[in-house]
Amino acid sequence: MIASRRRRLDEGPAHVRYDATAQAAAELVIERYSSSFGLASRLLEEPVRAQVRSIYALVRVADEVVDAPRPGVGAQEQRVVLDHLEQEVRHALQRGLSSDLVVHAFARTARGCGIGMDLVEPFFASMRTDLTRTTHDPESFATYVHGSAEVVGLMCLRAFVADEPSPEQSYEQLAPGARRLGAAFQKVNFLRDIAADSDDLGRGYFPGVDPRGLDDAQRDRLLDDVDADLAVAALAVDRLPPSSRRAVRVAHRLFAELSARLRQTPAEQLRQERVRVPGPRKAALVLDTLVRGER
Repeated sequence: MIASRRRRLDEGPAHVRYDATAQAAAELVIERYSSSFGLASRLLEEPVRAQVRSIYALVRVADEVVDAPRPGVGAQEQRVVLDHLEQEVRHALQRGLSSDLVVHAFARTARGCGIGMDLVEPFFASMRTDLTRTTHDPESFATYVHGSAEVVGLMCLRAFVADEPSPEQSYEQLAPGARRLGAAFQKVNFLRDIAADSDDLGRGYFPGVDPRGLDDAQRDRLLDDVDADLAVAALAVDRLPPSSRRAVRVAHRLFAELSARLRQTPAEQLRQERVRVPGPRKAALVLDTLVRGER
């Protein structure tokens, strides 16, 4: 058995095995941290599935650096680690190689799909904001959402359209919807996590909203904004390539379901529990999409 395993590991060029190991590391991150994304991503066709998982793995690692510091590690140390991660991504995009497995997987995707530092830099800027800012005004909120969520949607879009006959044209046409979908996902999660962000991290994201005094009228106003984002995004989802359309439609439907459940939950209760879509309901949404033959 041991000899057989060694033979399998020795098969193929060394760089191919390293690439595969990096991709496996990225997929492990997704498996451990995101059940909803993991569910939807299974409906992506290859190579898009691996590419999108590598994007989300890097995003998750950066987010954990900011949101899950080690005991005794302060904001300055977190900033150093985050800056190092961004520089490693920058170098990996240039040379196509990193000793960090998640960064290596991301760089392979980015170089193959046309993801550049124009999308990476705003993302890391928003991550750094979480280390220094606890409240937002409308301008800083828009900037934060763009960097933390909209550019992630645009990175994924680069992967979705990479094999299209005119990838740049497809990207420009679909970019507004990708940005709005990313924004909707982020705003929903802000509302779901409003208590934890306030109590554990000392943050309040929504301008003019005191997390400790959220009322039903404010909840509905925030969700009206989310639903407007989702409506615009739906138009773009219908125009995605078949390799990604079904998976993104499932993700869209999951977050529309979350929005509806949040609207039905008293604001005071949002301070006590994180609203979720139960597993059986998630499965039903996926099955419904498949039965309809939506691609």
